[in-house]
Formats: sequence, C-alpha cells, structure tokens
Amino acid sequence: MPQRTSLADADCSIAQALDVVGDWWTLLIVRDTARGVHRFDALQQELGVSRKVLTERLRLLVDAGVLTREPYQDRPVRYDYRLSPRGRALLPVLIALQDWGDTWVLGEGETMATTAEASQEAARVRALKGTRLPELLLPGSDGRLRDPVADTPYTVLYCFPSAYATRDAYPPGWASIPGASGCTLESCTYRDQLADFTAAGATVHGVSVQRPDEQRALAEKEGLRFPLLSDADLALTAALRLPTFRAAGVSRLKRLTLVVDRERTIREVLYPITDIEASVREALKAVRRGTG
Repeated sequence: MPQRTSLADADCSIAQALDVVGDWWTLLIVRDTARGVHRFDALQQELGVSRKVLTERLRLLVDAGVLTREPYQDRPVRYDYRLSPRGRALLPVLIALQDWGDTWVLGEGETMATTAEASQEAARVRALKGTRLPELLLPGSDGRLRDPVADTPYTVLYCFPSAYATRDAYPPGWASIPGASGCTLESCTYRDQLADFTAAGATVHGVSVQRPDEQRALAEKEGLRFPLLSDADLALTAALRLPTFRAAGVSRLKRLTLVVDRERTIREVLYPITDIEASVREALKAVRRGTG
C-alpha cells in the first residue's frame, strides 16, 4: 500500500482535519461507534475491514483523541472504543455527509423533509425495525436529561423537523420545503390522543434538533403534556442514521416515527410520513398490536 502523505503541516484547518479523518475507514469507524458498536470484533464485522487496517485506524483515532480506549476484560486485555468529546464533535460532519449523499447521490438535489416511498433512504430507515436503540440521554424541554426510551412497555418517538411557538421563528421558505410543515399539528394530535397511548402502555416523546428553550415555548403554548427531547447535538440522529435536511444552516430531522419497546428494540418504523394524523393512528395501532 502506498505511504499515506501527512497533511498535518498544511496551513489549512480542512487539510489538518483530513489528516485525522480523511481516510474512509476512519469516518466509518466514527459512524459505527456513534451507533453503539464499541468492540474490535463487532467493528470488524460491521465494516468488513481487515484486522490490520482496523487496528491501524483505531490507533490513529485514539492517538488523535477522537476515540477513548477503555478496558472491559483483563485476560486477555480487550477494549471498548468510544467517542471522546472531540469525536462527538464530528457528528455534525457525519450527518452533513449523510444528508449530502441522500440529497445529491441517492436523490435529485432537492431539499426535502421527507422522501419517496421507494427511495433507498426510506429503505435504510425502515431497516431500523428490529434493531436496538443505543443507550443515550437527551435534554428535555423541562431541562432534565432523559432516556428517549421510557420505562413503559412501549415508547413512541415521533421525530419532527421543527415547530415554533411563533410564526416568525420559522426559517425563511419553510412552507415551500416538501414535508416540513405540519409539526405543530403532529404534536397537537399526539396531545389529543395521549390518553389512548397511555392506556395502551406507551409513553410519547417528541424529538427535534431544536434547543430545549424553543421546545419548551412550543410545549407551553400548545399545552403538550409529554416531553419534547432535543437532539441538538445529533447524538440520536447519528446513532440511528436518521435522515436529515438542511434549512437555515441547520441539519434538521425529517419526519418519522419509531415505536420502541422497553428493551430498546425498534418494533415499528413509519417513514416516509405523508399523512400526519394517519401516522399517529398507525403508531397507536402498532402499540396496541404489541401489547394486545
């Protein structure tokens, strides 16, 4: 293999960043550790990379402070590899790459808060059914850190692009983005049917990339009686490779719904969503099927 040229002395921060993560395996390792894959053998299985290459890339990422190495076994010594704060700061880069790929490689270049039913993006998201949601905490609109998965038989996570308490808070051109409008309607529909979800054994959580204070203003205005969770740091988005689009310079979640059981297994995926009120009914049906 040709010797890799170091860019560390280049007078450009992009070049210096690429010196750390410019190899495709390194970014894929960051992607998979964000998804909760932390051990060498599991990473090798996910990536299909040789042990030699994986060892080299893990060493590079640890030396660069992107990953930490934490022993989980003494004899022989084996390690978990986890994202450091420096590594987690790469999540917006990963999401931007995914968005670019969905929009320009797999798509037609149009900014959308949804996708076509038969798209590769839709297939990727629907393939989350049966997978496990990694353990993580998100700040809620009430200021508390919360597990997205509640201690009830099921949790409905409805992910929405953005909803604001005042009309002038929306980004310019919001209404012209296919699939972007309707977030307040969605939240209010879940509010109005919350008793049905509770009776069926489900907790409802709304998720967007908005700040907690923005979510709190919406919750107070609309009288929402369930938590809204902020994925502003894109931890959940990266962990599940959820689809995004960019508006006003911010990566925002496309509209989708996950029904997750107490063991963190995703039991149902609704994506794309074209009828908001119907999607709420479908989420309730999925919960009732699971608990019935």
